[in-house]
Amino acid sequence: MAIDPAAFERYRRSPTARTTLPRMVLGVVVVAACWFGVTLAAIFGGAHGWALLGPASETLGANDPVGRFLGTPVGLFATLGSFAGIWLGLWLAMRLLHRERLSRLFGNSASIARAPFIKGFAAVAITSLLTEVAYLVLKPEIVRGPVELGAWVLLLCPLAFFAFVQTSSEELLFRGYLQRGLASRFRSPIVWAVLPTLVFAALHWNPASVLAMNIAVMIAIGAFSALLALLVYATGNLGAAMGAHLGNNLIGFALISHDRTLGGLALFQAAPLDSLEWTPAETLLIAGTSLASILVTGLLLLHPRSPLKVGPDAADPEQGGSPVSSAREQELAQP
Repeated sequence: MAIDPAAFERYRRSPTARTTLPRMVLGVVVVAACWFGVTLAAIFGGAHGWALLGPASETLGANDPVGRFLGTPVGLFATLGSFAGIWLGLWLAMRLLHRERLSRLFGNSASIARAPFIKGFAAVAITSLLTEVAYLVLKPEIVRGPVELGAWVLLLCPLAFFAFVQTSSEELLFRGYLQRGLASRFRSPIVWAVLPTLVFAALHWNPASVLAMNIAVMIAIGAFSALLALLVYATGNLGAAMGAHLGNNLIGFALISHDRTLGGLALFQAAPLDSLEWTPAETLLIAGTSLASILVTGLLLLHPRSPLKVGPDAADPEQGGSPVSSAREQELAQP
């Protein structure tokens, strides 16, 4: 199952000469500052407003206004919406530091490829549902969520929108800004693929969980992140990675949740992954099941005979994006 690198070669050669390591580091600082500011405004501002105006029935404790707010649908939307700070930070970094349009991060065509996005979403939705069945066989603990079916239907569209804001911002940062920028400076995938993957996985460490489960979750997230990087490599576009990431998270937010804080809108709630009751053997089985699911997802999206196989973004980088100088191409062609 060979992957043609031509699309990614165009993608990695698309940055301007202003994409240097110092500017990228400064860009990450700008993104972090914007994300932090928007998160403070969304979470703590929202919690303060909810403490004053929210219904008394939706409480998790009188002395925990933030927890009370996050346990509501509005709190979930605010949490996911706070990732818009990453979009803002990347827009500023691209315009001010790199003199490029934000859309250049989307792919060779400077747009999110629609068909790969849909295929990525479909593939992960299929494998996620199968994985949930395996989890239930392992630990058959599932209860109906607190949200009523009518309310769930009404809230599904805004939930999908805010989930897209969250997942697309992460793809834009890790598989777009970092992977594209580092690949423009370094030939080795250890730098442009492995390093962003390790950072992405490390940011999901949960100090409230047991060590064995944290390791299992980190392995699963790292493998999923590696698959997303591979999809960008195969397509030269963020569309498939964004769709896959959205499918993964939306299943957890809307259908079956393993998160005590952000699972308030899920139809069903299963055993939380940060529970202290998981045994080492169970965490090992969870890691193995997750890896098998990710492998199947990769086959669905990359195998030549799969109906969900994603194709390359073959658009000319000089159409709809900034041209790349021949000198810059020759420099990147050096081994």
